Amino acid sequence: MTLSPPRRARYCASEVFFHAAARAEHLDHVAYYESRRAGLGSYLGEFESAMKRICEEPELDAIAREPGIRRLHLRQFPLTVLYREVDGGVQVLAVAHKRRRPSYWVARI
Repeated sequence: MTLSPPRRARYCASEVFFHAAARAEHLDHVAYYESRRAGLGSYLGEFESAMKRICEEPELDAIAREPGIRRLHLRQFPLTVLYREVDGGVQVLAVAHKRRRPSYWVARI
């Protein structure tokens, strides 16, 4: 499994680990929404709010898949953040489209 180095994001007091493919997905979404509307304010703002909530209360979302994989739907975008708690923080497995290729990210577990 390929993980990015742990980072303490400005929205999170604990470590956030992105699977390399999840980081690439997030950056693809950034590029896409930037191309649709300069400024990105709404996508990045919502993503950071979601990550802040995940970091503060990771157990708040129901388990969507074992082992302990949880999901948080973004409100204004057709995207879901799939994550799990790990020692010292949160691991983001995917930033997936809600209706395309369900469960493609399972190999990342």
